[in-house]
Amino acid sequence: MPIQRVARKPGRETAPDPEKQDRKFVTALARGLEILHAFTPSDHLLGNQEIAERTGLPKPTVSRLTYTLTRLGYLDHAARLGKYQLATGVLALGYSVLSGMGIRRLARPFMQELAEQANASVSLGSRHRLDVVYVEHARPTTPLTLRLDVGSWIPIATTAMGRALLAAMPESERRNVLGHLARSDPRHWPQRRAGVERAIEHHHAHGFTLSLGEWQPDIHAVGVPIALPDGSGVLAFNCGGPAFLLPRDRLVEELGPRLVLLMRNVEAALMRR
Repeated sequence: MPIQRVARKPGRETAPDPEKQDRKFVTALARGLEILHAFTPSDHLLGNQEIAERTGLPKPTVSRLTYTLTRLGYLDHAARLGKYQLATGVLALGYSVLSGMGIRRLARPFMQELAEQANASVSLGSRHRLDVVYVEHARPTTPLTLRLDVGSWIPIATTAMGRALLAAMPESERRNVLGHLARSDPRHWPQRRAGVERAIEHHHAHGFTLSLGEWQPDIHAVGVPIALPDGSGVLAFNCGGPAFLLPRDRLVEELGPRLVLLMRNVEAALMRR
């Protein structure tokens, strides 16, 4: 049977708050975007009350914003159900982002080659707040693989891809992100912080990070960051799948080094472009 995994959508409580004293910050715009973030693949129809509960916004505010977003084409209103769903305007924005990422086209052949060789999924992701979103994905022909795809969300603290991004951050930025992670889930943070610290040390020593059942108990993965040569940001690759197919020794001795080589090949292709 295929292994199915549903990625977590980030909630309002996990997102770093803007500086309240920032006079340039447009609160109304931020609230509208929070409403779009409330929708998930499993909950694609939401009413105003449900959106208010998920975002923490007052229901009258939610009602005005959902009306506005519907008029702008970012939400559709199912009148019979009295609920909203994301509209094609959101899809158009996402497509514009993805089509502007030249790294996806360059990386895809390398990613597919490794996916077939490793019999595992290979993905490229970018950080969004306290999570990582897949922007490219390659899977082998085998049915035993992760069922995630472009647009899937995974947490930053417990995944190999997220830890690779943390390892590549400037120290000040990493402290800020770790502080928000600690406040978002204080009960689990000591254990998660220890895992992040081990992963960063492993990256410094070997060039890649590990996640061994810390995101999902039966999933193992390695992760590698890649800095875009134009200075526009850092993304990360991962290679992961069922733990019984990817034991720690195989990740450390084979797939981690292969993922580092993939990153270097993509980096060289970007420099030649």
